[in-house]
Amino acid sequence: MDEEYDVIVLGTGLTECILSGLLSVDGQKVLHMDRNDYYGGASASLNLTQLYQQFRNSPPPENLQLGRDRDYAVDLIPKFILSNGELTRMLVHTDVTRYLEFKVIAGSYVYRDGRISKVPSTEMEAVRSPLMGLFEKRRAKNFFQYLQNWKEADPATHQGLDINKCSMKDVYTKFGLEAGTQDFVGHAMALWLDDDYITKPARQTIDRIILYTSSMARYGKSPYIYPLYGLGELPQAFARLSAIYGGTYMLDKQIESVNVDPETGYFTGVTSAGETVKAKKVIGDPSYFGAGKDEPEGGKLRVVETGKVIRAICILKHPIPGTDDSDSAQIIIPQNQVGRKNDIYIAAVSSAHNVAAPNVWIAIVSTIVETSVPEREILPGLQLLGNVLDKFISITPLYAPTSPGTNDNIFITKSYDATSHFETVVDDVFDVWQRVKGEKLVLKKREVEVEA
Repeated sequence: MDEEYDVIVLGTGLTECILSGLLSVDGQKVLHMDRNDYYGGASASLNLTQLYQQFRNSPPPENLQLGRDRDYAVDLIPKFILSNGELTRMLVHTDVTRYLEFKVIAGSYVYRDGRISKVPSTEMEAVRSPLMGLFEKRRAKNFFQYLQNWKEADPATHQGLDINKCSMKDVYTKFGLEAGTQDFVGHAMALWLDDDYITKPARQTIDRIILYTSSMARYGKSPYIYPLYGLGELPQAFARLSAIYGGTYMLDKQIESVNVDPETGYFTGVTSAGETVKAKKVIGDPSYFGAGKDEPEGGKLRVVETGKVIRAICILKHPIPGTDDSDSAQIIIPQNQVGRKNDIYIAAVSSAHNVAAPNVWIAIVSTIVETSVPEREILPGLQLLGNVLDKFISITPLYAPTSPGTNDNIFITKSYDATSHFETVVDDVFDVWQRVKGEKLVLKKREVEVEA
């Protein structure tokens, strides 16, 4: 390994593959390595045999009659793509869409008062929604009209609110929205993880709601799209992109050490199988930098655990009750509805997305762990699914870097959180890009084709 690279990327999770693709397009000389012999890392998609092998160390039971192994691509990390969101812009900016096909997720739902209902995204849907009583519908209609009409350059559309200064609480108060309505607006539309946003300036929340409604308007049904054959296709597509622009890939490579100059502390290279390859910078997921180890990497603590996520991958032979027999759905259970600090997410896909055998649905329930009994915490989500044929539970630590990396050229990504959408992953991509390059990532706008 005599060559020197601009950047070495460790791990082929989606975050790392997006970054290696973008850096290759930017003209950087990239070497991408992974200890596994497959792409995707923690965000891989598994066939049926791999799924049972990973969680049970046994083959799929024949009595469940789950169909052919090759019909399955079960995501370990459930995420949907907002059709007007930043990941879509990244896909079209890099032209990665040529390697992928997408299908619209059939419905976006929210749990309230013991039942699930479709999330309204326009004033007309608000008027028809069973989520609200008659007077609340009128108030919600006014709120959605305000969002639709709001233009930054036209103070007449601001209704006396400076959303760059006033809090979201002030906006809710202005329109008189009830706590339950605030729940679905803040959590199922603005997609906040908790209620901290309420006391912060309203601008970011308003922008997020407008992103949701514009994504909804793009293809109808729901604001989300999903790649056929599972999310494991995404890292592979960005890996192909990187290779086209000169990126080099090495799978099944155990990383023995991440090396730094003993005098300056700056990254110098990576050693694998007794050989050292040099580079100016390294990007990688937390597992390559001491995550879960008692002894810090090279004596230095580079990542810290920030919490845990519990996920339950459930196999069903029916659509989720209350979703109009949809082939796919997202359901968000806002924290306040079940007395929690964090929302519970359900992401469901099926054979319609080429990820399961005919008439099989895969529903994944996830949330941030808050107690010593995590499985009990996801019960409100599991109870919405109806009869579950089999389920696979994982409890995964969340890690974040202890430093930005600018002082040693070691740039570490974050673990994937409990949300069932990609916006937080994209935030991490933007953040790492800015730390690595010292400038903001700018994306072009084009269209993406979606199967109905």
